[in-house]
Amino acid sequence: MKLAKQLGKLGTETAFAVSAAATEWAGQGHKVYPFHLGDMNIPTPANVIEATQKAIADGFTGYCPGGGIPELREAVARDVGGKRQLQFSLENVSIQPGGKPVIGKFLSAVMNPGDKVLYPNPGYPIYESQIEYQGGEAVPYGYIETEGGFELDIDAIRHSITQNTRALIYNNFQNPNGAQSSRQEMEQLAKLAIKNDLWVLSDEAYFEIQYGGTPQSIVSIPGMLERSVILYTCSKRFAMTGWRLGAAIGPPAVIDVINKLNTNIESCTTHFIQKGMVEAIEGDTSGPDAIIEILRQRRDAAVAGLNAMNGISIQAPNSTFYLFPNITEVMNRKGMKDVNQLMDGSLRETDVSFCTRNHFGRPMAGEENFYIRFAYSGIDVDDIKAGMARLKEYFDSP
Repeated sequence: MKLAKQLGKLGTETAFAVSAAATEWAGQGHKVYPFHLGDMNIPTPANVIEATQKAIADGFTGYCPGGGIPELREAVARDVGGKRQLQFSLENVSIQPGGKPVIGKFLSAVMNPGDKVLYPNPGYPIYESQIEYQGGEAVPYGYIETEGGFELDIDAIRHSITQNTRALIYNNFQNPNGAQSSRQEMEQLAKLAIKNDLWVLSDEAYFEIQYGGTPQSIVSIPGMLERSVILYTCSKRFAMTGWRLGAAIGPPAVIDVINKLNTNIESCTTHFIQKGMVEAIEGDTSGPDAIIEILRQRRDAAVAGLNAMNGISIQAPNSTFYLFPNITEVMNRKGMKDVNQLMDGSLRETDVSFCTRNHFGRPMAGEENFYIRFAYSGIDVDDIKAGMARLKEYFDSP
């Protein structure tokens, strides 16, 4: 029996392959320092757990509306709108089993087979996977490394747009490189979207993972509200990665389609988790504040550890829980041409596990530098320091 040909275009989240190798290494008796996966070893806030347990005890264990329970949709509308100086209502919100489903459902709603969709590369690999699986043409755009971090390659985006370009995926507060757009950069991108009449998926999974200042959304720029869908997730903000709860926020015409897709695909998102999420958004905020402080301490320890290594210099990003150092000098010193060789050697020699640039999209033509990604959301400060010390010995040696 043959399977569908279209499956050949379906990718995966390749960080999980690195996780499997790390798990196998740990199974052989090694202590692994896990920087590879953006999971969290921080407890979900107690008030969220208590509210969810109460919802189970109260019998909220059956079906609920496909678009989500009204009280959660309204809470998300108030929360997301208030932080972006926008007005949203229940009709603008579709509750999802995680943030990831928003990507595929957004594309199903706005993309026709053969349409071109721009997406960030390096970037979350599911963008590319879903565009191609659903019959679109995935068109990558990159970043420019500066002394202050990474900036969008606006010129490359501009020259990639054609009459067949349908949508643009934009991930401010970016995975894997931690890039945070300035207001000017967002305005440049918005101008291109408006001029070329593009739909925009604004992936704001890390909107609340900020170590200073007030985050901004491209959707708040005039002319963007009616053409944008926000990807919202509870995974990072509330340390709820395994709970699988998120939302799509956008124009009612698109949200209605996404709600219909919900009914076709999963019927609804788990009822009692939605009840707990109402408490997460509108209840005690000390839990999320504590999460940010833990992540800040981990970020600072990881940045210090990397900057102590010969040939590595990295700024502390103001958002996300990822570091994306340029390790070209390390590669040259060790005489390596394949960054995955460095990744494998690091695990065997130091027990430190991380992802490489290659896990975040196919490298584009002309790329000359090498990068790796460290996630510090699932590793304590003491282990960060110990792992970085071991990695320094390996990286600094020929």
